Amino acid sequence: MTDDAAAAAALLAGSGRFAVRPGLDDAEFAEVEAEFGVTFADDHRAFLAAGLPVGRGWPDWRDGDRAGLRERLARPVEGVLFDVAQNDFWYDGWGPRPADLDAALGAARAGLLTAPRMVPVYAHRYLPAGRGTSGHPVLSIYQTDVICYGTDLRGFVYQEFGLGVPSDRPARPTVTFWSRLIG
Repeated sequence: MTDDAAAAAALLAGSGRFAVRPGLDDAEFAEVEAEFGVTFADDHRAFLAAGLPVGRGWPDWRDGDRAGLRERLARPVEGVLFDVAQNDFWYDGWGPRPADLDAALGAARAGLLTAPRMVPVYAHRYLPAGRGTSGHPVLSIYQTDVICYGTDLRGFVYQEFGLGVPSDRPARPTVTFWSRLIG
């Protein structure tokens, strides 16, 4: 799967549509992972090691605004909590919904602690955190509206930007909680 990620990075760099800086090295990955308390999935790591896309929509893990990166990391959970509070969303896996809104938000927040942390790839496209994992579909996450946006990073680059050849593999839900929201 990391070969597909490197191929996706090469397609993106070769397109000339985005600035692509030299990829992150091991020391930079260690620094970013320690600062933000996340680990990149192996294919996400390979993608960012092959070249760091920068510009509108891309998280700049090297020189980007640190508060902005924290906000992007928090956005999936905050979006779900918004829908709990404003749109009457409730996930059955959290048990019965408390009648009191503050209690419902507390229960949802506790339930979301068990959901994999999502790491931004581009705009509101995410991959799950987790060293030793790869091959996850890229998910578009906007509040509780979750869409599969590519069977993997190569599929994402094709679907998002029309670069390369589409994957012939079907997208398979792999991410606990988030995959259940795919509509």
